[in-house]
Amino acid sequence: MCRRALWLLCAGLLFSASLGCYQCFVDVEESLRLCWGHILTEYNVRNVDACFQMLDRIFNNNQSVIEAGRVGKGYDQQLKEILDAEILSVVEEFSNQLNNDSVYEERLQTAADNFIAAASKLPRVSGCVPPCGVQSEGAVYNCITCQFDSCEFPLDCPVTEMNVTQYSSSRMWCQVPFQLPRDLEVIWRFAEKVKTQQVDQFKEVTVGVDRLYSIPSTRLQNQGTYQCEIFSGQRSIVRLYYYLAVTPQVVAGHTELQETFDLSLLPGGRLLPAPGGPPPQPPLLPSPLLLAACLTAVLLLLFLSLGTLYFLTVPERESDCEEQAHGDEGLAS
Repeated sequence: MCRRALWLLCAGLLFSASLGCYQCFVDVEESLRLCWGHILTEYNVRNVDACFQMLDRIFNNNQSVIEAGRVGKGYDQQLKEILDAEILSVVEEFSNQLNNDSVYEERLQTAADNFIAAASKLPRVSGCVPPCGVQSEGAVYNCITCQFDSCEFPLDCPVTEMNVTQYSSSRMWCQVPFQLPRDLEVIWRFAEKVKTQQVDQFKEVTVGVDRLYSIPSTRLQNQGTYQCEIFSGQRSIVRLYYYLAVTPQVVAGHTELQETFDLSLLPGGRLLPAPGGPPPQPPLLPSPLLLAACLTAVLLLLFLSLGTLYFLTVPERESDCEEQAHGDEGLAS
């Protein structure tokens, strides 16, 4: 009866304090065995309460111990094994023995230091990827709450806007930048003609495992918001939204024609400057030296042409003169 009362008293003392890595993994029964022989040196009396306060100070309120315990998903069991190995060795050493508080202080501090060194070598968490989604793989173990902390991001992602031309194809991928479980179910929903994230405005389109939603020939009635929700079991992981704006083909063709027409009105086919951009640069003129060289070449070519023409016409004139002279002599005779 007395032992049971002592057990309840010590359990109350242990759990009334703030939680920590020690309380997360070490049973109260083991703590009672550990602190049974704790002696206050100053008064030379056995005091279990003082031993529990020492455990609380060395482990539960030790920030270095808490930081060492911030491991990735699935490594909490390794934390327990490391701490059990350190504490149980002290329990076996102190079992049914009386030891002064200074001895307890030294052994428990060594156990805490060993735990910090070993736990710090376990894989750290990769981290949470903003801005949305339930990311269980990004959670970290918290020795204060004895559980994995979630990323605390909203379930709904921001709306992604897409602009397509009528009768062209549209493709929407339900993808996220963090790791997903393997047992997935994907539900696509559609809210016609509106840009919204109000769940009650959507109607279910498809259910399955396909994270790609494709529209081979986009029509005007396809304009609206598409919602992709990913489930794992019965738990929703993330909701993505895509607002699809469809431009009629006639309007698109008219716009292209108008741009071509505007371009043809510009001198030299130059484009209009962008609003707020730098002013158009004047055309570059050739240097005076280049102009002089070109003019000299043109004049030289002209003189060569005239000289060639002159030399070609001189023999013809001489032959005409000789023929005329022979003719005059024949008349005289």
